[in-house]
Amino acid sequence: MIAALPPLEDLPRLPIDRDGPVFREPWEAQAFAMAIKLHESGLFTWPEWAEALSTEIAAAQKAGDPDLGDTYYQHWLKALETLVLAKTTLTVDRLESRRRAWRKAAERAPHGEPILLPEDERD
Repeated sequence: MIAALPPLEDLPRLPIDRDGPVFREPWEAQAFAMAIKLHESGLFTWPEWAEALSTEIAAAQKAGDPDLGDTYYQHWLKALETLVLAKTTLTVDRLESRRRAWRKAAERAPHGEPILLPEDERD
């Protein structure tokens, strides 16, 4: 059985209001949901997640991030990538290949249309 998530207020620097997490862009909500789902599936524990996120935030601050809150989900995504790379068979090369394919697909997608990767178009 997987333990319940701690209160969202306990996550380091999570942008939150009285209704829950605050997202500026759709990708931020998607990254948030992916982390929750992967935790629920047992890929990592909540303490592992909190440590990975804290590590990314600290590294960004050390590198000069002014920590104004606008980069929070970039740290969230980096922590997620780090854990997935460490705990699955995904490789950095495969991740980068997918990232390049997504960028190309985004460039050719008409504004307002879904971004589809080549394998998505075959379905």
